[in-house]
This record gives sequence, C-alpha cells and structure tokens, in this order.
Amino acid sequence: PVGRARQYNSLNPGGTPELYFKNLSKRNKQIMEKNGNNRKLRVCVATCNRADYSKLAPIMFGIKTEPEFFELDVVVLGSHLIDDYGNTYRMIEQDDFDINTRLHTIVRGEDEAAMVESVGLALVKLPDVLNRLKPDIMIVHGDRFDALALATSAALMNIRILHIEGGEVSGTIDDSIRHAITKLAHYHVCCTRSAEQHLISMCEDHDRILLAGCPSYDKLLSAKNKDYMSIIRMWLGDDVKSKDYIVALQHPVTTDIKHSIKMFELTLDALISFNKRTLVLFPNIDAGSKEMVRVMRKKGIEHHPNFRAVKHVPFDQFIQLVAHAGCMIGNSSCGVREVGAFGTPVINLGTRQIGRETGENVLHVRDADTQDKILQALHLQFGKQYPCSKIYGDGNAVPRILKFLKSIDLQEPLQKKFCFPPVKENISQDIDHILETLSALAVDLGGTNLRVAIVSMKGEIVKKYTQFNPKTYEERINLILQMCVEAAAEAVKLNCRILGVGISTGGRVNPREGIVLHSTKLIQEWNSVDLRTPLSDTLHLPVWVDNDGNCAALAERKFGQGKGLENFVTLITGTGIGGGIIHQHELIHGSSFCAAELGHLVVSLDGPDCSCGSHGCIEAYASGMALQREAKKLHDEDLLLVEGMSVPKDEAVGALHLIQAAKLGNAKAQSILRTAGTALGLGVVNILHTMNPSLVILSGVLASHYIHIVKDVIRQQALSSVQDVDVVVSDLVDPALLGAASMVLDYTTRRIY
Repeated sequence: PVGRARQYNSLNPGGTPELYFKNLSKRNKQIMEKNGNNRKLRVCVATCNRADYSKLAPIMFGIKTEPEFFELDVVVLGSHLIDDYGNTYRMIEQDDFDINTRLHTIVRGEDEAAMVESVGLALVKLPDVLNRLKPDIMIVHGDRFDALALATSAALMNIRILHIEGGEVSGTIDDSIRHAITKLAHYHVCCTRSAEQHLISMCEDHDRILLAGCPSYDKLLSAKNKDYMSIIRMWLGDDVKSKDYIVALQHPVTTDIKHSIKMFELTLDALISFNKRTLVLFPNIDAGSKEMVRVMRKKGIEHHPNFRAVKHVPFDQFIQLVAHAGCMIGNSSCGVREVGAFGTPVINLGTRQIGRETGENVLHVRDADTQDKILQALHLQFGKQYPCSKIYGDGNAVPRILKFLKSIDLQEPLQKKFCFPPVKENISQDIDHILETLSALAVDLGGTNLRVAIVSMKGEIVKKYTQFNPKTYEERINLILQMCVEAAAEAVKLNCRILGVGISTGGRVNPREGIVLHSTKLIQEWNSVDLRTPLSDTLHLPVWVDNDGNCAALAERKFGQGKGLENFVTLITGTGIGGGIIHQHELIHGSSFCAAELGHLVVSLDGPDCSCGSHGCIEAYASGMALQREAKKLHDEDLLLVEGMSVPKDEAVGALHLIQAAKLGNAKAQSILRTAGTALGLGVVNILHTMNPSLVILSGVLASHYIHIVKDVIRQQALSSVQDVDVVVSDLVDPALLGAASMVLDYTTRRIY
C-alpha cells in the first residue's frame, strides 16, 4: 500500500505531521531501494486547457525541483493548441517547461458530436505517444472529455494513473466523466473531506487516496500581496479602481445547451444594466460555446465601453484580478473553488456547479427567467468582502503530492482493487421470492377515520384496515404503530414485500423531516409531531409523510388522470377543501410547505367565516363542513325536508341531506349548492389564471356534484386562453391512500420526490 491519507492530513487537524513524514521518508527510501537506486519515477503530466494547467502547474514545478527523484514529460493537447482559445500552450513554455508532445485532438464544431469525435481522435493519437514516452505514472486532472481520453488510453496500456480532484460533485455531465476517470485511476488526490468520502463510497482503496487540498491554492494563498493595480489597469483600463469591477466567466452546460445560452444572454443584459467595468472571458470549448460567442457579438460586448472581452488571462494575473474584483459572476468552478480564498463575492449561475461545496461568499442563482433576478444578485453581492475560505486547500498540497508520488511502489501489482462493502450471503432462488408483490404501507389520517392499506406497485389495494381516529396524541400514535405492525405481518402472508411507509395527514407537513407542523382543527393534539421516527424505528422501514392534498395530487400523477402530464392541479372536496399542484412533473411544496392550500383562496370579501380564521374562503362555501352548516340552518327552520325525505332523530344532519334535498327539488338547497359550486368555480378560475395547468382534477365525495357548475363558471369568468383547460372528476377511489403509497413506490423505482 502507498502513503495513507487517513494517517495524517493537515486539512483534518489532529494528526502528527512530524511522525507521519518521518515514517513516510523512511518508507520512500525502502521503495527507492526496491525500485533500484538509480531509478527515477517517470511522470507524464498531460494538460488539456487553461483551467487544468492552473491546477497541474504547481505539481509540475514541484516535480521539476526534485530531478533526483523524478523525470517529467509534458504532453499538451485539447484547446491549448487552438488560436480561438488563446494558444495557451505558450504559457507552459513561458513557465520554462519543455513540451515533449503536442497533440491536435480537437474536432471543431463546438457541439456534442464534436466532443465525441475529439475524444475519438485523442484515443487514436495517444497510444503512439505513450509507447514512446513509457511513463511510470500519468497525472490526469479533473473532468474534461480530453481527460477521459487520457485516462482510457493509459489504463488500457497498463500505465498507472494519478487522478487530481476526483470525488467532487458539480451537477452536469462533468460528474459522469469525473467518476469514470476515478474508476480508471489507480491513485487519487482529492481536495476536500467530502470528496474523500465520496471516493471511499465508490469502493476506491482508502490507502490509495490522498486528501491534499487543491494544488492551485499553493499559489493562491501567497499571491494577494503582489502589485495588482498594474494588472488591473492592463486588463480593464487606467481609470478602474480595486473592488470596482466585475469578472465574468460563463461556460455552456452540455446537458442543457439551449437554457445555458439563454442564461448567458440574460447575464450580459444584467451586466450592461449594472453599468460597471467588466472583464468577460470567452467560454471553454464545450458544445454550445460557439453560440455563446455569437451572443457576445450580437450584443456588441467586444466593442462596448464597459466591457473587455478576452480569450485568455495568465493564471498569475487572473488570480490578482479575481482577488480584487467587486464581484465574480458565471458558472466556472473557479468561482466556487479558488475565489473563496480571497473572500471575493461570487454569483454562481445555473446548474453547472450545483453540487460543489462553497463558502459563504457564493450566492446561487439556480434559474432566471429575466435579467432582473441576476441584476438583483449583482446589487446584493457587488463590493462586499467575505471571510476567506479554505474549503479546498491550505497552501501545502504540492509537498503532500510529491511525497505521495515517492511512496508509489512500482513492484506492486498494477491491477487495482475495489473495496466493496460487505454484503449478505446470496440466497438461492425461491419461487415465492420471485413472485413477491412489491408494495407499500399507506396510512391515511382523516378527521374521523384512521386507515392503513397494503398497496401494490400497480395501485391495487391488496388489503385495507380502518379504525376510528382517536382524539389524543398518545392513543393515535399507538394505534398507528399497532395497525402498521399488523399490516406488515399480514403482508408476509399475502406475499407482499413492503418497501416503505407513506403517510397522508391533514395540516401543514414538512416532508423532508417527516413532521406534522400544524394540523387542522379536525385532528386534535397533532402539532409538531414527528411521525417518521417512531414508525421507522418500529418497522425498520423508510417513512415518507405529506399533506393529504399533496398525496391526492401524487396519486393522480402515478395512477390517475394526471399520469404523464407535466402540469396539473388537484382539488379535494371533502370535509374541508385541499389540493396539490404538479408543476414540471414535480410536486410543489412551497418555501414553508404551505403551497396548494387551495381551500383558503378568498373568493368573497364579505363571505362566511372560515375555520382558518379568515372569511370568504372556498372552504367556507364548498366544503362538507360548510354544507353541513347550511343544512342545519335549513333543518332548524323546517326548510330542509321535502316530500320523500326524512332524517332519523339519532342521525346528525349533514351535507348529504342537503344534496338529497336539492335533488328532490328543494329550491333553497339547490341555491346553496349553486353558491358553493360557484365559489369553487371562482377558485378554479384563479388557479387557471395563476398556474395555467393543462388539467384540473376534482377529487372527493362532493366532486361530482360541483363539476357542471364549475365548468359554467369557467365559461363565464375565465380568460378565453384558459377556457379550453379540461376539468374532470377523479376516478380514483382512495386518492389519499394511493398518494401515500406513491411516495414510497416512486422513490423505490428511482423517481425523485
């Protein structure tokens, strides 16, 4: 095994560096003797672009200072050799490195096909180079498509690979490429503790992982005291002051090129409006870069008095520019990684760096429909000074990497080993196991009843259990546990494999934590209740919890009329009025988990009192409680019952009696139902005007009684552009149970929820 990151790492205080390096030096001597006293380690460093050279250069300088241990071969390929991207190979020559090989590997086109063809061209050319150089180890950086070609070639030619910056998460195709290189690499140098843990989780050998920090930080943390004003003036003009300009660097997102170009256009519009001197660097060579350059030229950025557009800035000078900028904006990894070392404010745009660890200097703008959001971010960030962040390094990465290289034993077997976690011993195939029905336990907490069901993947309710919902928390939670335990035991007999538990409950719910934050008045003692923990501890199963309206929407998305639709709204008409909103195939919860409280849309300023404390809400008109209230008023005035109708003395008057009376010709009952349906219809019109869904689904026991009135109101009150939106009655019998089950079943089939 090679040097062990777990023995010592100054990024993780608590180790003893003196003892670690003393032992490591002793081991290095033993390895040198084993490899042969005169045998130097032949290291090939391959660099593809300006960004990866900034990380590799410190390592190259370190290798060059120890010629007694190392021989350095430098291979240059990719966009380094293209004039449109600054011919950046020249900075390698200026750093006094001999370039052993130049490989023209880029197929122009700047689209997806060109990237693939570039990888193919590199794979064709690299074998001759590697056969000639015969390196002991190749150092590959990062997550670029060129780096994937390098790693693939070296792995297939039995050359050891040291991968820099593996284990990180960003959020685009770069993740896939980075992790693919990880699986090809024999040794790993990572920058953060999280990255190290990711590598271990990917079954990489811990003994071959070094947590060193980012090599570029070795230069960053000693750079800020240099004469920077001359650099600022050279790139931005003599009249520009420190902290009074912006650096912009934005690349295409290859998995969503169209959107990233649109965001770049909005960024430029915002920068023009912000009216500060701005240094704009051209994007990298990824698919979509040609279109981004067209956007720059269309907006006249290269000739605008406030902008300086450049293809390349030498890294030493770029450091000074971002260190003293008023703000950096874009989606470059430099913004979320290196710039934190100076505390410079950063605006990170879009999804390209969505998974990166960041300091408090980074403000994320995940999506922007107009330039206003970006402009607001500029106003918030520009000119601030944040504490310096050392998430990615402490300035001592290179010495660690050199010691790590010296510790590599070339006599060790080349074939890498993966450290898989222990797994249970395989059992032989069993016909009952094969035929098991994948199922969920669904729980529905209503105002009156507590129901538990076993629900199959197809939405079939295999078995259902019903009890009255107790009035106290203690009794209720005990009954839920008892019913779920019984249902889980019964599931075994029914040959159903329970994948998890989904709970539908009234009130406001935090689904991330599985907590009922605030319940309706129908369910007492049900505020700030953690449902996930007791159920998960008892059943040893994952547990999901959500509001009953949201569950109804989830049920429609998986099993009902919302299946396959991108945008729709579900309205539940029952004891209360609730709902759920599906937007772009996903459920909307809102910032405080209060989205889709559709029953509390106000449709009249002087309407009846509502249980929420307001008045004029849809629920105050159209809920089962509201109809019961009106039915009692009519009954007390002897105006409810008509011929052919009676109410037993021991039976409470309710909404169904009002509906029955209306059907039998009671004009007052008909008027009440018409008012209730109109209130609901106005609410639906508001939803159509706000959300513009492609479908509205009415669910619950009252839906069929309201549907025609709602459609009439839409025809009379809605804008013509939304009058064609279909409004239908749900055909699901138990939407709350099916929605609760879908939370489990969607997750287990890898759907994001």
